[in-house]
Amino acid sequence: MLIVMQKNATPAQIQRVVHAIEEMGYQARPMPGKQRTAVGLVGNDGKVDASRLGALEGVLEVIHVSQPYKQVSREWKAENTIVRLPGGLTVGGDEIVVMAGPCAVESEAQILEAARAVRDAGAVMLRGGAFKPRTSPYSFQGLGRKGLELLAKAREETGLLIVTEAVDAEGVELVARWGDVIQIGARNMQNFALLKAAGQAKKPVLLKRGIAATITELLLAAEYLLAEGNTNVILCERGVRGFDPATRNVFDLTAIPLVHRLSHLPIIADPSHATGLRDKVTPMARAAVAAGADGLMIEVHPDPDRAVSDGAQSIAPDQFAELMRQCRAIADVIGRRVAEPVEA
Repeated sequence: MLIVMQKNATPAQIQRVVHAIEEMGYQARPMPGKQRTAVGLVGNDGKVDASRLGALEGVLEVIHVSQPYKQVSREWKAENTIVRLPGGLTVGGDEIVVMAGPCAVESEAQILEAARAVRDAGAVMLRGGAFKPRTSPYSFQGLGRKGLELLAKAREETGLLIVTEAVDAEGVELVARWGDVIQIGARNMQNFALLKAAGQAKKPVLLKRGIAATITELLLAAEYLLAEGNTNVILCERGVRGFDPATRNVFDLTAIPLVHRLSHLPIIADPSHATGLRDKVTPMARAAVAAGADGLMIEVHPDPDRAVSDGAQSIAPDQFAELMRQCRAIADVIGRRVAEPVEA
């Protein structure tokens, strides 16, 4: 439920609505907007007396949120959420943020070489897995804490912000300490204990769509994060499982404008996982920018053929530089721009 205040509502009137909601046994979330303030009622069990709130001074109207997800919906918040990152970088505004790097941190030399290469090409964030949830228990599982330390070293040298995955509650604490954005991977999209831990963290969260998740399920997973108080959430379309083995996944480009219509949260695209094929990454990155993605996540490896994981979908630094050139041109056509690196 959303209680919309009049334009001239006073702070005292807004606070009275908050107190009324709390007296009824629910949580109140004031949300100042450009034109007016709204107060969200969290925990509605269907027994809320809307007339009690609608009669309070300063209240314009009471809106019942119809979607199963509440706080992530456009009904709850009409304006786009702008996720603000260190150094003045934002996700969800006019700029398109590019995150690039290897699937996994393999060594100091590898991650530093990759970081330098993607920064020189124009990326503003470094992706790289320190913890790797893999389908096979015998596959490379990541360097763990050592990998986080190497990512932090790469950030210190290049100025790139770090986005890396946490796979459990303990990992959330470590990633929050060493990284800038906590990634929740596709395999963990509905790991609700992990979502709650990430929601309680004081860092932005990048939430990837599950391999067979609907848009509603993705937004409900994001609701877990907002319900815990973390409003700095970035969604990611990374392809869903299909019936045709010609590509790794089916890249659901429609998800980008659809999420923008249903939710105020920003959404980026990961064409690397979506296709699983190196020569398909650049054309699908172009398509994602054209569809309105707020950012891209691209796998780039100094020597893709020697990558310990996801080498087939990783592109080389020179291919990434060309991808950036093409995406800048498309961004310019649609009235946006690709975010540029800041000085280290």
